[in-house]
Amino acid sequence: MAKPPKPKGNSGRSYRSDAGVTKTPKKSRGRTESSRRWIQRQLNDPFVAEAKSRGFRSRAALKLEQMDQKHNILTHNAAVLDLGCAPGGWLQYASQKIGLTAGHGRLVGIDLLDTDPVAGADILKGDINDDAMMHELIRLLGGKADVVLSDMAADTTGHRPTDHLRTTALLDIALDMACRVLTPGGVFLAKCFRGGAEKDALDLMRRDFAVVRHVKPAASRAESVESYVLATGFRGENSDGERLI
Repeated sequence: MAKPPKPKGNSGRSYRSDAGVTKTPKKSRGRTESSRRWIQRQLNDPFVAEAKSRGFRSRAALKLEQMDQKHNILTHNAAVLDLGCAPGGWLQYASQKIGLTAGHGRLVGIDLLDTDPVAGADILKGDINDDAMMHELIRLLGGKADVVLSDMAADTTGHRPTDHLRTTALLDIALDMACRVLTPGGVFLAKCFRGGAEKDALDLMRRDFAVVRHVKPAASRAESVESYVLATGFRGENSDGERLI
Protein backbone atom coordinates (compact mmCIF):
# COMPACT_ATOMS: atom_id res chain seq x y z
CA MET A 1 0.00 0.00 0.00
CA ALA A 2 1.32 3.45 -0.88
CA LYS A 3 2.32 5.64 2.04
CA PRO A 4 0.18 8.76 2.60
CA PRO A 5 1.84 12.00 1.41
CA LYS A 6 3.68 14.06 3.97
CA PRO A 7 2.19 17.46 4.88
CA LYS A 8 3.57 20.47 3.06
CA GLY A 9 4.10 23.89 4.51
CA ASN A 10 2.74 27.11 3.00
CA SER A 11 5.13 28.76 0.53
CA GLY A 12 8.10 26.81 1.85
CA ARG A 13 7.69 28.04 5.43
CA SER A 14 7.94 25.75 8.43
CA TYR A 15 4.93 23.76 9.62
CA ARG A 16 4.10 21.77 12.70
CA SER A 17 3.90 18.00 12.67
CA ASP A 18 1.24 15.99 14.47
CA ALA A 19 3.67 15.65 17.35
CA GLY A 20 3.98 19.41 17.64
CA VAL A 21 7.57 19.54 16.44
CA THR A 22 8.43 22.32 14.02
CA LYS A 23 9.93 21.05 10.79
CA THR A 24 11.25 22.62 7.63
CA PRO A 25 10.01 21.02 4.42
CA LYS A 26 12.50 19.75 1.88
CA LYS A 27 12.93 21.69 -1.35
CA SER A 28 10.74 20.50 -4.15
CA ARG A 29 12.85 18.68 -6.72
CA GLY A 30 10.62 19.88 -9.53
CA ARG A 31 10.60 23.56 -8.51
CA THR A 32 12.47 25.79 -10.95
CA GLU A 33 14.86 28.53 -9.96
CA SER A 34 12.45 31.16 -11.32
CA SER A 35 9.60 29.81 -9.20
CA ARG A 36 11.82 29.85 -6.11
CA ARG A 37 12.70 33.48 -6.81
CA TRP A 38 8.99 34.30 -7.22
CA ILE A 39 8.16 32.69 -3.87
CA GLN A 40 10.97 34.59 -2.17
CA ARG A 41 9.74 37.88 -3.63
CA GLN A 42 6.23 37.13 -2.41
CA LEU A 43 7.45 36.40 1.11
CA ASN A 44 9.48 39.64 1.20
CA ASP A 45 6.95 41.90 -0.56
CA PRO A 46 5.34 44.43 1.81
CA PHE A 47 2.39 44.88 -0.57
CA VAL A 48 1.57 41.18 -0.33
CA ALA A 49 1.51 41.49 3.46
CA GLU A 50 -0.60 44.67 3.31
CA ALA A 51 -3.12 43.13 0.93
CA LYS A 52 -3.48 40.11 3.19
CA SER A 53 -3.88 42.23 6.33
CA ARG A 54 -6.66 44.25 4.67
CA GLY A 55 -8.54 41.20 3.47
CA PHE A 56 -7.80 41.60 -0.23
CA ARG A 57 -7.41 38.42 -2.25
CA SER A 58 -4.32 39.68 -4.08
CA ARG A 59 -1.78 42.48 -4.09
CA ALA A 60 -3.36 43.55 -7.40
CA ALA A 61 -6.08 45.30 -5.38
CA LEU A 62 -3.44 47.70 -4.09
CA LYS A 63 -2.34 48.46 -7.64
CA LEU A 64 -5.88 49.49 -8.54
CA GLU A 65 -6.21 51.50 -5.32
CA GLN A 66 -3.00 53.42 -6.03
CA MET A 67 -3.99 54.20 -9.62
CA ASP A 68 -7.48 55.20 -8.53
CA GLN A 69 -6.24 57.51 -5.77
CA LYS A 70 -4.02 59.33 -8.24
CA HIS A 71 -6.33 59.45 -11.27
CA ASN A 72 -9.89 59.25 -9.85
CA ILE A 73 -10.88 56.25 -11.96
CA LEU A 74 -13.77 54.94 -9.86
CA THR A 75 -16.63 57.10 -8.62
CA HIS A 76 -19.63 56.58 -6.37
CA ASN A 77 -22.56 54.83 -8.07
CA ALA A 78 -20.57 53.93 -11.21
CA ALA A 79 -21.27 50.94 -13.43
CA VAL A 80 -18.04 48.94 -13.68
CA LEU A 81 -16.97 45.99 -15.84
CA ASP A 82 -13.91 44.00 -14.69
CA LEU A 83 -12.36 41.78 -17.39
CA GLY A 84 -10.13 38.97 -16.15
CA CYS A 85 -11.43 39.47 -12.62
CA ALA A 86 -10.06 36.35 -10.86
CA PRO A 87 -9.20 36.03 -8.03
CA GLY A 88 -11.33 39.10 -7.29
CA GLY A 89 -9.04 41.71 -5.74
CA TRP A 90 -10.09 44.42 -8.18
CA LEU A 91 -13.74 43.52 -7.64
CA GLN A 92 -13.26 43.90 -3.88
CA TYR A 93 -11.73 47.37 -4.20
CA ALA A 94 -14.18 48.57 -6.86
CA SER A 95 -17.09 47.38 -4.72
CA GLN A 96 -15.95 49.63 -1.88
CA LYS A 97 -15.41 52.68 -4.08
CA ILE A 98 -18.72 52.64 -5.93
CA GLY A 99 -20.76 51.90 -2.79
CA LEU A 100 -21.99 48.52 -3.96
CA THR A 101 -22.69 47.12 -0.49
CA ALA A 102 -25.03 50.07 0.12
CA GLY A 103 -26.88 49.33 -3.10
CA HIS A 104 -25.14 51.87 -5.32
CA GLY A 105 -23.67 51.25 -8.76
CA ARG A 106 -23.24 48.04 -10.72
CA LEU A 107 -20.25 45.70 -10.76
CA VAL A 108 -19.83 42.88 -13.26
CA GLY A 109 -16.79 40.64 -13.65
CA ILE A 110 -15.77 37.84 -15.98
CA ASP A 111 -12.89 35.37 -16.07
CA LEU A 112 -12.05 32.00 -17.54
CA LEU A 113 -11.26 30.90 -13.99
CA ASP A 114 -13.55 30.52 -11.00
CA THR A 115 -13.87 33.66 -8.87
CA ASP A 116 -15.23 33.59 -5.34
CA PRO A 117 -18.34 35.77 -4.86
CA VAL A 118 -18.12 39.46 -3.98
CA ALA A 119 -21.24 40.80 -2.30
CA GLY A 120 -23.48 42.58 -4.81
CA ALA A 121 -21.31 41.82 -7.86
CA ASP A 122 -22.35 39.69 -10.82
CA ILE A 123 -19.51 37.36 -11.78
CA LEU A 124 -19.46 35.19 -14.89
CA LYS A 125 -17.13 32.36 -15.81
CA GLY A 126 -16.46 32.33 -19.53
CA ASP A 127 -14.81 33.91 -22.55
CA ILE A 128 -15.66 37.48 -23.59
CA ASN A 129 -15.07 36.41 -27.20
CA ASP A 130 -18.25 34.37 -26.88
CA ASP A 131 -21.13 36.50 -28.25
CA ALA A 132 -23.62 35.02 -25.78
CA MET A 133 -21.32 35.85 -22.89
CA MET A 134 -20.80 39.39 -24.17
CA HIS A 135 -24.56 39.98 -24.41
CA GLU A 136 -25.00 38.64 -20.87
CA LEU A 137 -22.36 41.06 -19.60
CA ILE A 138 -24.16 43.96 -21.26
CA ARG A 139 -27.48 42.80 -19.79
CA LEU A 140 -26.03 42.64 -16.28
CA LEU A 141 -24.51 46.11 -16.70
CA GLY A 142 -27.89 47.50 -17.67
CA GLY A 143 -26.62 48.38 -21.11
CA LYS A 144 -23.57 50.56 -20.48
CA ALA A 145 -20.54 50.91 -18.22
CA ASP A 146 -18.83 54.02 -16.86
CA VAL A 147 -15.56 52.18 -16.32
CA VAL A 148 -13.99 49.11 -17.95
CA LEU A 149 -11.09 47.51 -16.12
CA SER A 150 -8.80 44.79 -17.45
CA ASP A 151 -5.99 43.12 -15.55
CA MET A 152 -5.86 40.34 -18.14
CA ALA A 153 -2.44 38.91 -18.96
CA ALA A 154 -1.46 35.72 -20.75
CA ASP A 155 0.45 33.03 -18.88
CA THR A 156 4.11 33.95 -19.20
CA THR A 157 6.53 31.78 -21.13
CA GLY A 158 9.71 33.53 -20.01
CA HIS A 159 10.27 34.74 -23.58
CA ARG A 160 9.55 38.47 -23.39
CA PRO A 161 8.66 39.09 -27.06
CA THR A 162 6.16 36.22 -26.98
CA ASP A 163 4.70 37.31 -23.65
CA HIS A 164 4.36 40.87 -24.96
CA LEU A 165 2.47 39.76 -28.08
CA ARG A 166 0.12 37.51 -26.12
CA THR A 167 -0.74 40.16 -23.56
CA THR A 168 -1.16 42.79 -26.30
CA ALA A 169 -3.73 40.51 -27.94
CA LEU A 170 -5.70 40.56 -24.68
CA LEU A 171 -5.39 44.36 -24.59
CA ASP A 172 -6.96 44.48 -28.05
CA ILE A 173 -9.86 42.30 -26.88
CA ALA A 174 -10.42 44.43 -23.78
CA LEU A 175 -10.34 47.66 -25.82
CA ASP A 176 -12.90 46.30 -28.27
CA MET A 177 -15.20 45.43 -25.38
CA ALA A 178 -14.70 48.84 -23.79
CA CYS A 179 -15.66 50.62 -27.01
CA ARG A 180 -18.85 48.55 -27.14
CA VAL A 181 -20.08 49.29 -23.63
CA LEU A 182 -18.60 52.57 -22.36
CA THR A 183 -20.74 55.64 -21.91
CA PRO A 184 -19.47 58.94 -23.37
CA GLY A 185 -16.82 60.24 -21.01
CA GLY A 186 -16.10 56.73 -19.76
CA VAL A 187 -12.78 55.32 -18.54
CA PHE A 188 -10.70 52.35 -19.69
CA LEU A 189 -7.84 50.94 -17.62
CA ALA A 190 -5.91 47.89 -18.82
CA LYS A 191 -2.68 46.01 -18.33
CA CYS A 192 -0.19 46.79 -21.08
CA PHE A 193 3.30 45.34 -21.50
CA ARG A 194 5.43 47.81 -23.42
CA GLY A 195 7.34 46.43 -26.36
CA GLY A 196 6.08 47.99 -29.58
CA ALA A 197 3.26 45.65 -30.59
CA GLU A 198 0.77 47.66 -28.53
CA LYS A 199 1.14 50.72 -30.81
CA ASP A 200 -1.99 49.96 -32.87
CA ALA A 201 -4.10 49.63 -29.72
CA LEU A 202 -2.71 52.90 -28.38
CA ASP A 203 -3.47 54.65 -31.67
CA LEU A 204 -7.09 53.46 -31.45
CA MET A 205 -7.32 54.72 -27.88
CA ARG A 206 -6.01 58.14 -28.87
CA ARG A 207 -8.70 58.26 -31.55
CA ASP A 208 -11.55 57.26 -29.25
CA PHE A 209 -10.51 58.83 -25.91
CA ALA A 210 -9.60 62.37 -24.94
CA VAL A 211 -6.51 61.44 -22.88
CA VAL A 212 -4.31 58.31 -22.99
CA ARG A 213 -1.39 57.76 -20.61
CA HIS A 214 0.80 54.98 -19.20
CA VAL A 215 0.66 54.47 -15.45
CA LYS A 216 2.68 52.20 -13.17
CA PRO A 217 1.57 51.90 -9.53
CA ALA A 218 4.10 51.48 -6.73
CA ALA A 219 2.68 48.01 -5.97
CA SER A 220 3.81 46.89 -9.42
CA ARG A 221 7.39 45.66 -9.05
CA ALA A 222 9.98 48.05 -10.47
CA GLU A 223 11.81 45.27 -12.32
CA SER A 224 8.61 44.08 -14.00
CA VAL A 225 7.73 45.07 -17.58
CA GLU A 226 4.13 45.37 -16.39
CA SER A 227 2.44 48.72 -16.72
CA TYR A 228 -1.09 49.94 -17.34
CA VAL A 229 -2.67 52.20 -19.91
CA LEU A 230 -5.35 54.62 -18.75
CA ALA A 231 -7.71 56.14 -21.30
CA THR A 232 -10.22 58.74 -20.14
CA GLY A 233 -12.96 60.77 -21.80
CA PHE A 234 -14.44 58.17 -24.16
CA ARG A 235 -15.80 60.01 -27.18
CA GLY A 236 -18.66 57.58 -27.77
CA GLU A 237 -20.87 57.46 -30.83
CA ASN A 238 -23.09 59.92 -32.59
CA SER A 239 -26.83 59.51 -33.05
CA ASP A 240 -26.29 57.41 -36.18
CA GLY A 241 -24.16 54.89 -34.30
CA GLU A 242 -20.91 56.01 -35.97
CA ARG A 243 -17.79 56.30 -33.85
CA LEU A 244 -16.68 59.85 -33.23
CA ILE A 245 -13.04 60.54 -34.17
